[in-house]
Amino acid sequence: MTRGAKRAAFELGHMTFVEITADPATGAVPSAHQRARETIEQARLADRVGLDLFAVGEHHRTDFVGSAPAMVLAAAAEATERIRLTSSVTVLSSDDPVRVWEQFATLDQFSGGRAEIIAGRGSYTESFPLFGYDLRDYADLFREKLDLLLKIRAQNPITWSGRFRPALDAADIGPRSLQAQLPIWVGVGGTAASAITTGRLGLPMAMALLMGPLTLHQRTLDLYRTAAAEAGHDVASLRTSINLHGYIGRTSQGARDTMYPYFARGMMDNNHQRGQGFPLTRGVFDAQTSPPAGLVVGSPQEVIDKLMAYHEVYGLDRALIQIGFGGMPQKDVLQAIELLGTEVAPVVRREVASRRVGAA
Repeated sequence: MTRGAKRAAFELGHMTFVEITADPATGAVPSAHQRARETIEQARLADRVGLDLFAVGEHHRTDFVGSAPAMVLAAAAEATERIRLTSSVTVLSSDDPVRVWEQFATLDQFSGGRAEIIAGRGSYTESFPLFGYDLRDYADLFREKLDLLLKIRAQNPITWSGRFRPALDAADIGPRSLQAQLPIWVGVGGTAASAITTGRLGLPMAMALLMGPLTLHQRTLDLYRTAAAEAGHDVASLRTSINLHGYIGRTSQGARDTMYPYFARGMMDNNHQRGQGFPLTRGVFDAQTSPPAGLVVGSPQEVIDKLMAYHEVYGLDRALIQIGFGGMPQKDVLQAIELLGTEVAPVVRREVASRRVGAA
């Protein structure tokens, strides 16, 4: 989508953290180079089949290649033409807002106005000691750095001072974005304070649902919209999104059989905090793929139904689906991206548009 292009009624995209995981069947471990090149191939296909978004998340460990999402997205920009390019999370709390702006504004220029940022606190903490930050300042870091990032977007040059970085005095920060206003979303994991703060600021909110009930974030969204209304923002104009895990196959059972071993391996090997993984049995996984649960897994029709259920509950504008977590073979990931773009997305967009017309 280029500058000035009309947005779809509902946007769908593919997201990745570019993790490196041993294959549960063969034990083979892909190289960082292999995973990097596969990621660009995924972006190219997502663009070709008409998906709206390609997103890269941030982790700072050797079992992930995505420690610098803007770099990955810049490579994807040269392999794509239309698709929007966003971080699925930029861990703003442990980064420098000036540098974040410079990177994404540069991406915006190179991509023809397709860049976005989802700024978050970070559900993992490895970046805090890496860059010299104290976890006791977790909330204050994000609050201050988001304030600076928004001010950089709004004005140039900028004069600013805070606790955690040197003050700026009439600083000229460039480049400026190609878009009149580079989109900055706030990633919210479910805490009440995060939702309320985002609503008060009138910023678009991106929720994340790993596992649990589909309705997990109802209170999050209610708090966000209430806070926005109390702050005087037009709630109807605020955009909301959700990040999900999923897989699309030709059949419901085939999709589950393909996803489970890799997803379970990823939950144990990559989804660890404080040195501990998360064991996932097949029974729990299957339960999480059922209609009232969070995972988006199944045939194209089943995935359409699940996404429409999410829209019914939350009134979302977009969904990002993390396909292939846990080192799924590239051929399976590409098949799912193609089905998402060619068979799922057109139907979901059409259904959402018709519901909005009916409600108007």
